[in-house]
Amino acid sequence: MDLLDTLTDKGLRRELPTREEALAVLATTDDELLDVVAAAGRVRRQWFGRRVKLNYLVNLKSGLCPEDCSYCSQRLGSKAEILKYTWLKPEQAAEAAAAGVAGGAKRVCLVASGRGPTDRDIDRVADTIAAIKDADEQVEVCACLGLLSDNQAERLKAAGADAYNHNLNTSESTYGDITTTHTYADRVDTVAKAHGAGLSACSGLIAGMGESDADLVDVVFALRELDPDSVPVNFLIPFEGTPLAEEWNLTPQRCLRILAMVRFVCPDIEVRIAGGREVHLRSMQPLGLHIANSIFLGDYLTSEGQAGQADLDMIKDAGFEVEGAEQTTLPRHRVTAAGGCGGASACGGHGEDAADACGTGACGPCGGHSATGADVEAEAAAGESDEARTDLVRVRRRGAGTELAPNA
Repeated sequence: MDLLDTLTDKGLRRELPTREEALAVLATTDDELLDVVAAAGRVRRQWFGRRVKLNYLVNLKSGLCPEDCSYCSQRLGSKAEILKYTWLKPEQAAEAAAAGVAGGAKRVCLVASGRGPTDRDIDRVADTIAAIKDADEQVEVCACLGLLSDNQAERLKAAGADAYNHNLNTSESTYGDITTTHTYADRVDTVAKAHGAGLSACSGLIAGMGESDADLVDVVFALRELDPDSVPVNFLIPFEGTPLAEEWNLTPQRCLRILAMVRFVCPDIEVRIAGGREVHLRSMQPLGLHIANSIFLGDYLTSEGQAGQADLDMIKDAGFEVEGAEQTTLPRHRVTAAGGCGGASACGGHGEDAADACGTGACGPCGGHSATGADVEAEAAAGESDEARTDLVRVRRRGAGTELAPNA
């Protein structure tokens, strides 16, 4: 297909596709799906080899958020029966983080519900970062605390944070339909603050909220312009008790096309399959690994993911390898670029030579295992049904904020 050849060549050269090309990826047919995955897979292997970075979420403060984001189970007025608790103590958060690290995670994402942190909250998170790094200084720590005020990003950086996450979520033109208590511009400003403080910026989207193809392309192009180091792609988990509880708009095939479009637009950026992969990709999750190079291990903020060991088995069975703490996540040109990553440690570089940043033996466009063989056809075979799997939405009842062990 001329389209995929063009997109592959552009991805290997780090050249931005046109909006029309990005839209065309979302419009491909199911008969073309494996070709789309294979083309995106070539770009993924060029910049990230066959490594999969594992990230682990710790929900520091759950529920009771004053913001009205329609997709969120922690929103103002949510009737979702989620865990609700105030700030974990630093030692509690460090214990939760240690479970993820023991399971293979190299980045711990510290998340707290709310509009944004107070100065006292920044102090709490600083103490938590110190407790985590005291246990393992190589662990990357990403904070996700909402909208940042002036100098808060600098304080997090000084406390040892490596990255800051704040998602754009959807296009600017439709943002007001999803959230009214803050603006799209507020989110862009927070990502800019993280960049300005030298933190590795992490910003992504949520698919499946009723948006159009044009909305998806708009937000991904906006993300490319912001130039984050990582782009999490969330698939809406329609929680009962939220305004979007009935929005079951995704199929596994649709999710793969969205991931591929993101990879073509952001070829050398860490693309992470985030919340909702078990619910919407289901048995086609291994195909997603041919496109994305990063996932969350185990549970999410308020919902349960598949068992951590199942994640590890999936990665191994699909022919990929877990990225080690000694390996650098991003390609060399992003690590060494002025301002890129906010320093090598923010991207997993702990003294490793950047020439080996793509992993072992699979850097080139032909390196590694082809995504066009019988293995991916077998993985696709079980993904034909488009029925909503509401039974896969499970509220988290273990891990942080509970007396039960996490599933990492």
